[in-house]
Amino acid sequence: MSDPKLRISASPYLLGGDSTPRIMWTVVATLVPIVAASVWFFGPSALLIQGAAVLGALLPERFAGRRGTLGDGSAVITGVLLGLTLPPGMPLWMAFLGGFFGVAFGKIIFGGLGQNVFNPALLGRAFLQAAFPVPITTWPATGGDWWALRGDNFALPLMSPQVVDGSTGATPLGLHKFENTSSEIGDLLIGSTSGSLGETCGVLILLCGLFLAWKNYLNWRIPASIFLTVIVFSGVLNLVDGERYPGPLFMLFSGGLMLGAIYMATDMVTSPTTHPGCWIFGAGIGFLVVVIRMWGGLPEGVMYAILFMNAFVPFINRVTRPRVFGARKPPTPSAEAKA
Repeated sequence: MSDPKLRISASPYLLGGDSTPRIMWTVVATLVPIVAASVWFFGPSALLIQGAAVLGALLPERFAGRRGTLGDGSAVITGVLLGLTLPPGMPLWMAFLGGFFGVAFGKIIFGGLGQNVFNPALLGRAFLQAAFPVPITTWPATGGDWWALRGDNFALPLMSPQVVDGSTGATPLGLHKFENTSSEIGDLLIGSTSGSLGETCGVLILLCGLFLAWKNYLNWRIPASIFLTVIVFSGVLNLVDGERYPGPLFMLFSGGLMLGAIYMATDMVTSPTTHPGCWIFGAGIGFLVVVIRMWGGLPEGVMYAILFMNAFVPFINRVTRPRVFGARKPPTPSAEAKA
């Protein structure tokens, strides 16, 4: 008689306590303080944008995704991150459409969770950037009545939103690029500037990222290599021409670099699997961010830098893949010809 306690199964035999849903919902929990900071600075419009983006991300996950994937939290992360990349005055139907596109065409069309090539949240924002360039680059000024909407959030689909004169303001990156005007570092650290919802309180984003790194839910090498590359590259440019090129602190805490480096570049699916690959991946992102910001047509380049490097992840993994112990390198064609 066989022993009922004896089980024969494939490895692994020891399982950790972390699962995909647990990791995803922990990331969502760390995003809550960042969302709260955006609500503090931009009022109810921030919550409306977040709700529309999350709803748009959940819809295709519910009806087109595999059974049971709605509860793993991945679609919620996509919606929240997308909402944090949008201006608070954007019409809600556009935020909803961006969330829908990000999950449907950025994840499900590739086969679902774990199969996508590009970060879904950034792909959704890239779609909105191409389809609605004016609303996504209209930045409401900070301050004023907290309860007032920051734009025409309730504009009807395919109708032109109304923008009140004098209610818009440029982002710190836009001010520096087009007007050669610097912003106070203190304002950048706490986020009291015009911009997207996620361009708030860089110190808070950094603290949340340190917690995720401590939990080993992100590879710290990616944001570290991004920050180091930006510091070195922008620092050299600043030494060459301080009037034209801003310093490293401005480059680090302006725009969406903090949010992108910690929450988007570290996506486990779209980032390299090897440690050397993570350093290469992050260095490429940091280099492209500075290049686009300084010499590109747009003041911000985090989105394009991450998406561009996402496309190179399979090649980075192939080049940095460690050699299997005991395996021999295949002979080169020239060596075979000589033999």
